Amino acid sequence: MDAGDRPARLAVGVLGAGKVGSVLGAALAQAGHRVVAASGVSDGSHRRAVERLGLTPTTAEEVVRRSELVLLTVPDDALPGLAAGLAATGAGLRGKLLVHTSGAYGLAVLEPAVRAGAIPLALHPVMTFTGRDDDVRRLTGCSFGVTASEQFRPVAEALVIEMGGEPVWVAEADRALYHAAIAGAANHMVTLIAESSELLRTIGVDNPGRMLGPLLGAALDNVLRLGIAGLTGPVVRGDAGTVRKHVDALILAAPEAADAYVALARLTADRALAAGLLKPEAAERLLDALGGNIWT
Repeated sequence: MDAGDRPARLAVGVLGAGKVGSVLGAALAQAGHRVVAASGVSDGSHRRAVERLGLTPTTAEEVVRRSELVLLTVPDDALPGLAAGLAATGAGLRGKLLVHTSGAYGLAVLEPAVRAGAIPLALHPVMTFTGRDDDVRRLTGCSFGVTASEQFRPVAEALVIEMGGEPVWVAEADRALYHAAIAGAANHMVTLIAESSELLRTIGVDNPGRMLGPLLGAALDNVLRLGIAGLTGPVVRGDAGTVRKHVDALILAAPEAADAYVALARLTADRALAAGLLKPEAAERLLDALGGNIWT
């Protein structure tokens, strides 16, 4: 990136200095920007503002007043109210960059603030944050789902690159589907693995992580390299009897997990059939084992 493409060194404020806000604030500080103010509601946010940003938390109005770039790093459901509230209070938004980090929202959620003169950007880091110190390092090479007007795309791109990330452009109309895709992959994977670990513990496996780690690492590598062609297991083999045994065992041990297994097995069979990995007659046997129609 040419020096002329870089944004000027900015005074940065963080509204919501939690796990995400404190990390992005620290990353911008490492890039040479000045983090000048932060706010937070929880004790954890207050602690991170002090420990990670070196700031004593203040009010939202004071954060906006002192900043040229304001990070809105609050939960998704709080974002519309925050944007409307900032506009309604008459906070000095004119000419200031207002950057939210929600995956589900684009620029429209900031419209009340835009009418008050703010410049909106949506920069969503495709990363899970734990609140640990290594979160900042995880930004290196991390994709950001970016939505910005054509005029401010260079600014959005420069900010993401300065934080160590890689911008991926997402249209306003596509934000919900974009977020459903990445949240479904990451969040549901955690649920599935936690459920599998618990089932293994119930049959006496002391360290499920040791058992699952190599398997899951290989499965993740396969799907990222090969897509659905990397699928293995009883569904793609058409082993209807094995799948039925799985369902019966889960109904007895964990009925809530059985419903999820059936739904995912149907989706797996559907995709395998469409990709030519599963023959129609094998799909019919799986249909009977799963007790429903995989094409509906």
